[in-house]
Amino acid sequence: MSLYIGIDSGTQSTKAVVLDLQTRKVIAEARAPHDLIAGLPAGHMEQHPMDWISALDTVMQAVLGKVAAAEVRGIGVSGQQHGFVPLDAQGKVIRPAKLWCDTSTGKECEILTKRLGGPQAVLRKVGLPFLPGYTAPKILWLKRHEPENFKRLRQVLLPHDYLNFYLTGLYGMEHGDASGTALMDVRKRKWSLAVIRVIDPRLSDWLPPLRSSDGIIGTLTPAVAAKYGLSTDVIVSAGGGDNMMGAIGTGNVAPGVVTASFGTSGTIYAYADKPVVDPRGEIAAFCSSTGGWLPLLCTMNVTNVTEATRGLLGQDHAAFNAAVESVPAGAGGLLLLPYFAGERTPNVPEGSGVLLGVSPTTLKPAHLVRAAMEGVTMGMNYGLMRLGALGVKAGEIRVTGGGAKSPAWRQIMADCFGVPVVAMVEDEGAALGGAIQAAWALARRTKPNTKITRFTARVVAVKESTRCRPNPKNVARYRQLQAVQDKLSLALREVFPEQRKLVN
Repeated sequence: MSLYIGIDSGTQSTKAVVLDLQTRKVIAEARAPHDLIAGLPAGHMEQHPMDWISALDTVMQAVLGKVAAAEVRGIGVSGQQHGFVPLDAQGKVIRPAKLWCDTSTGKECEILTKRLGGPQAVLRKVGLPFLPGYTAPKILWLKRHEPENFKRLRQVLLPHDYLNFYLTGLYGMEHGDASGTALMDVRKRKWSLAVIRVIDPRLSDWLPPLRSSDGIIGTLTPAVAAKYGLSTDVIVSAGGGDNMMGAIGTGNVAPGVVTASFGTSGTIYAYADKPVVDPRGEIAAFCSSTGGWLPLLCTMNVTNVTEATRGLLGQDHAAFNAAVESVPAGAGGLLLLPYFAGERTPNVPEGSGVLLGVSPTTLKPAHLVRAAMEGVTMGMNYGLMRLGALGVKAGEIRVTGGGAKSPAWRQIMADCFGVPVVAMVEDEGAALGGAIQAAWALARRTKPNTKITRFTARVVAVKESTRCRPNPKNVARYRQLQAVQDKLSLALREVFPEQRKLVN
């Protein structure tokens, strides 16, 4: 028996799965929550990295209590992208990590863009624009707003790299997650000296070495191995960002497959053999964690919107889904622009939610919940259409995350996207991807030409009973509504900053 553990450290919790490579099944799972730091100013979203360590210890000990620990061969770690973990010379965390959803760095994005010669120059030099969620502006923010902390900075890590450091005692960053920092030239897979110079020339010494995504970071330290009851021979693979690991866990490792994740935020991405750089900068030109590229769109508002709406109405999930199904497609003309947390695609960091079409016939709970679900799905479709314009076509979309569990929502997805939608047998795609990557990395130690598809073809499976096909009538209706939502977004983008001033 050969067992591999996949870890996914997300915004709300850390998950672990144990993959039995012989049976090709996940045989143990565990989850431990962790929270955002409360009471921060608007736009600031932070977590204590030690909370991730505590959650990691909890889930590791939970799953290892269910399996034969002596059979564990490797661990692969997935983590939320873009987070900035600043360490000092002793490897100690200097301050809490600023997360992917932190939008406090808008000014730093402006500064970096100007210093590099404008938006088009940034795309030429880096391959993607500076957005508030990315890591590069967070580093400049630290320099500008917390100079004493910046003086202590000696190592920059991403969340999954910090967990790798905890497990192995070694620094490193693989191409996939590194491509989401806006510090790397995504075409060449090298740190961008141009970006480093405009932040601080010393940053070259504070970034970890870039590693191939198919490699092994190291093995468990004696202390960690003893804590978990594992051998010090257990390897830790390169790991990656949650989207990169989710791509592996959904079999999205060759052209033709598209994955959509409907969690707190939403992502849609597809594997590509060559870089896909969006001249408008709306699609992120990320690298994959399997040797290719992963053009990706991200929206900030998915289940945070539906859960806020459900909470407002005091409904449980069953009642919420029943309400959605009780209203026809289009919610009677009630349309939600779902920018509850600002927005990243399109880039509207000052955005807020807007309801259009309120009338005596639509001002009802069922119409509101339908509009919420449709609004966030059309927000995702905005990016899917942009991917299509760049040549990335979807014949089928594999969905994961909380939204994938709802039959009503899957049908809305199929109707909005205009292609079949299907969920996965194993929904923890990022954690499963970590386990698969660990097995792949260990296999390549003795057989360097081993392909990742050898493992994904054996392990990854869709759940056919969840497949939803588009209803042509609803597809036509959503295309009309999509055009209205897009126009509303464009019309209000200049209004949002003024509205934010009134609110604050």
